[in-house]
Amino acid sequence: MDNKNTLATISNNLFNGINHLIENAQNRIAIFLNSETTLLYWSIGQYINTELKENDRLKYGAKILATLSQELTKKHGKGYTYTALTRMGKVAIAFKKENIATVSQQLSWSHLIELAAIENETKRLYYTIVSANQTWAVRKLRDEIDAMAFERSAIAKKPGNEIIAELKKASSGTILNPDLVFKNSYVFNFLGLSNLHTEKELENAIISHLEKFIMELGSDFAFLERQKRISVDAVDYYLDLLFYHRKLNRLVVIDLKIGKFKPKYKAQMELYLRYLQKYEQQKHEEAPIGLLLCSEGNTEHIELLLLDEENIRVAQYLNELPDKQWFIEKMHRAIEISKMNLDQN
Repeated sequence: MDNKNTLATISNNLFNGINHLIENAQNRIAIFLNSETTLLYWSIGQYINTELKENDRLKYGAKILATLSQELTKKHGKGYTYTALTRMGKVAIAFKKENIATVSQQLSWSHLIELAAIENETKRLYYTIVSANQTWAVRKLRDEIDAMAFERSAIAKKPGNEIIAELKKASSGTILNPDLVFKNSYVFNFLGLSNLHTEKELENAIISHLEKFIMELGSDFAFLERQKRISVDAVDYYLDLLFYHRKLNRLVVIDLKIGKFKPKYKAQMELYLRYLQKYEQQKHEEAPIGLLLCSEGNTEHIELLLLDEENIRVAQYLNELPDKQWFIEKMHRAIEISKMNLDQN
């Protein structure tokens, strides 16, 4: 019996070890093939763009590509249709030679096709880096673009050069800016709440739909506690929701508010954060950060109080998804206020 058990253990260990080696090799091969395919398609697109431009054949581009696609399909089979060649050209325009090698190892060709359709360079860079960092599937990338994740991000209100600088830091693995994590608007249409609801009803609904709530918050959030009690000078306070963010390496307090942001909420959140920093923060962690979720927005109050410097973020939550123009106008308004404040300083 002992021999049988010993043989079974050895056999099982060998199987697990070899299976691990095979799976790792398969993963490396898949990454290599994806990267090489992406580089090939980008090179074809770059070559087509260069030839058509240098030889002044852009006006005949459609006809040339139609003929070319037929010839390539006869020679090499599927994958070289007119639409495919057109997409190769667009991707080559959107992604420069100096960064395509890195991008090809992080994202699939299907990702790059979706990203190339975004005309704004800063916006495209945002989705490129965030989708790579958070390993979004193509469908997830489409959903985030459709839900206007960039326009709703806290960083979107900053000048373009600052956004690009922070995105490049994030892609290089340096400290992640919280503005790339938090949004200025969250959509909780999955909670099923009416416009008339209490903070308690909102909290109960969030706990009942916690998985979807975390998906709306973003990746790397881990739920820790509800109504966490803290005691200061024998006075008890209760934190609505306490989370931890892995990449930020911080505790995250979420306070739920009905109506617009009020300046007194800042002092309340500061108390929570100072307490957590003194009694709960681990040695390896960064300072805690707070998110005030309000049912109504008032951007100018938030900008004037410089809450970002206090590790406090304020965002509006919506019970239903509004028209896309609403997000665009909100973002532009935030940018205008931010610029005015910078000019005054």
